[in-house]
Amino acid sequence: MALSPEYVRTSLQSLYGTEFTAADVRAWCLMNDTNYQTVTNKLTDYKVGRGKWNLEVTQKKVNELETSYNGPAALPAIEQNLIPARDASFVSFGNFSDIKKIIKSDLFYPTFITGLSGNGKTFSVEQACAQLGRELIRVNITVETDEDDLIGGFRLVNGETVWHNGPVIEALQRGAVLLLDEIDLASNKILCLQSILEGKGVFLKKIGKWVAPAKGFNVLATANTKGKGSDDGRFIGTNVLNEAFLERFPVTFEQQYPSVKTEQKILENVAKELGMNDADFCKHLVDWGDIIRKTFYDGGIEEIISTRRLVHIIRAYSIFNDKSKAIQVCVNRFDDETKQAFMELYDKVDADFAISSEDEDGTTVYHIDKNTVI
Repeated sequence: MALSPEYVRTSLQSLYGTEFTAADVRAWCLMNDTNYQTVTNKLTDYKVGRGKWNLEVTQKKVNELETSYNGPAALPAIEQNLIPARDASFVSFGNFSDIKKIIKSDLFYPTFITGLSGNGKTFSVEQACAQLGRELIRVNITVETDEDDLIGGFRLVNGETVWHNGPVIEALQRGAVLLLDEIDLASNKILCLQSILEGKGVFLKKIGKWVAPAKGFNVLATANTKGKGSDDGRFIGTNVLNEAFLERFPVTFEQQYPSVKTEQKILENVAKELGMNDADFCKHLVDWGDIIRKTFYDGGIEEIISTRRLVHIIRAYSIFNDKSKAIQVCVNRFDDETKQAFMELYDKVDADFAISSEDEDGTTVYHIDKNTVI
């Protein structure tokens, strides 16, 4: 009995799905006592590679996709300069020199960087690339991030459906550094990167094309946890990452907050960049933050002041020209009890800062230099 093309396709799909290989076809031929060449002739329109067929993609469609893939994307990223700008306020500390060495080596060496929020994990990677003149593609990961976001997919451009590279493919082809920011927020959809984390490139199954990594390509990931979730509930939304996924990162750096001396230099650089010169205020903020962190590590409080928040205060001061207001608006994110404790602590650190009595509506009024009131 002659086998119709439709019967061949339907039967193969019921056993192997829409994608199958030459081994699958040979096995099917044995089961149906038919010739391999005869069957493959009926599948010509669905061949997407040597010994590979995809019933959802005809050869005509593959040719169209190849044309679209090789044509201009919706955003011609290849024409963009993806080297980060140098930040004059940056001060190297912690794991920066090691991160820079890894990037400079041009070796594929996936790196995991973990640490509390606001301690310079992402900024360090950015500035390492800036100093080395290396392109950086940063992807902010969320629980909704999927293969289409990372690898790419079809987009409607000028009324036509074209393939558009995702950030991972752009980084692969350009030999850029790929930064997966907040990786511990990801779901299991992130497992689409498994082969890429082995340095082997990726097969774009939707268009039947293999993309190999260019020299210099590397993957760095940042997270507030080590991919095991947040036991204390501090980082709600973080997930337990697949062990096989984590195992593909050879090294993990634990980023700490900078030392008092380094952090003061950071704040002074930011202040200078903003046209201010107040070393005493910078020192008081750093001492204040250091006391809070030590108390946090000892279990005395549940909140912490990050380096990023100290920078926020300096920037707020440049806007409002009022130190007490700058501190207050930047600690308003904490609950009332914590905010009050932080303000009272700063009062003890800075002799020129004092907390007055409450105003008529019960709101605490803060003074600095005994003159400015908020």
